[in-house]
Amino acid sequence: MRILYGVQGTGNGHTTRARVMAKAFAKAGIKVDYLFSGRSKADYFDMQEFADFQTRTGLTFVTERGRVNGFKTVKQAKIREFISDIRELNLRHYDLIFNDFEPVTAWAGRRQKIPVIGMSHQAAFLSPHVPVTGDNLFTKAMIRNFAPADVYLGVHWQPFDDSIIPPFIEHGTAVDSEYVDNKVLVYLPFEELEEVIHYLKDFPGKEFYCYHPHAQDQSLAHIHLRRPSRANFLRDLASASGVIANAGFELASEALTLGKKLLLKPLNGQFEQYSNALTLQQMQRAQVMHYLDQDALEDWINIATQSRINYPQDPAPLVDWLVQGQWHQRKGLNEQLWHNVL
Repeated sequence: MRILYGVQGTGNGHTTRARVMAKAFAKAGIKVDYLFSGRSKADYFDMQEFADFQTRTGLTFVTERGRVNGFKTVKQAKIREFISDIRELNLRHYDLIFNDFEPVTAWAGRRQKIPVIGMSHQAAFLSPHVPVTGDNLFTKAMIRNFAPADVYLGVHWQPFDDSIIPPFIEHGTAVDSEYVDNKVLVYLPFEELEEVIHYLKDFPGKEFYCYHPHAQDQSLAHIHLRRPSRANFLRDLASASGVIANAGFELASEALTLGKKLLLKPLNGQFEQYSNALTLQQMQRAQVMHYLDQDALEDWINIATQSRINYPQDPAPLVDWLVQGQWHQRKGLNEQLWHNVL
């Protein structure tokens, strides 16, 4: 079997999930090629697992000051290039498209009649049982048509539906990092860096390790700015007592697995992040703020850390399911993957 794996590259969450999958595919001896879209190739980092990966422009959302800018999203979309990329992508050597909310490979697969299996957190919102807020008539249509698939697997923190599987979280050696009680990991990439620094400056009792796309490694008193690095990020996550972040899925999943308390600011105008925050509140696993609220930070600092959730590390059952080809039979896969989650 030869697979083309399409990955939405706008944020780092889809890429993080793809790293875990890449190791499982390699272990199973399955030939997989990788295509990322959503940002320029130079903006990806720590991509060793994907060998000679391809990139396309694709489609993405424009954010400014912690909010989705709908007008600029539409204005900046390169529709002609997107359509051209779909038409020119040759899939004749592939048996399957495995897709994590990536539109070029999904639409090319539909056009060339290659089976597409869509596995993403976004696909979970196609289930009527998943908590949702901030949505509208457009959102589910957008999810189903942004990266269309023949079969969908949603990824979420609870088994809301037979079509939903848990996240795969690779612990790695970083979990051995020494715990530091006054250390906090901060990852707010959609906020302006200067505003994040201003937000944190009045809490000198905590050491904030702030990763941001526009940061360079330096320390400003108790605020330690860090440029993107997957290995360093994981070490700081493992040793921190808590995480301040937007309400993306993958980082919250890693924090839940490590038992870190969460303070979340959903990206304004992004129903997925609003809904993630709602679910974590219902699970009593996060505090939520809707702006950079210093009162919320002060209250959160005094909250105890959480117990860990044992999400699976090894996606081998999913790889086996893909190889077997009985893709509409998802219940057995669901039960197998959720069996040991505590």
